[in-house]
Amino acid sequence: MNWPLTGLAALLALNMGTALAVVYTTHENRQLFVTLERLDKERDALNVEWGRLELEQGVWGRHSRIERIARERLHMVMPDATDTVYVSP
Repeated sequence: MNWPLTGLAALLALNMGTALAVVYTTHENRQLFVTLERLDKERDALNVEWGRLELEQGVWGRHSRIERIARERLHMVMPDATDTVYVSP
């Protein structure tokens, strides 16, 4: 058997295997990068929506709005000083 030729064939096979491994890992890296970018965009969109929801919550919870709704819809009024009863412990 010709050992130098067999050694060369083995080195060639190892070289091809390494090249295929590099191609595969590069492809996986690109796919993971695309996924990362998509998730970053989704995170940014969710952060924008969160900010809008915080603003909306601030508007809905304003004291002036709650007081206006209490007066208009529920016909509530502030009690006079004569209507206030203080209970001592």
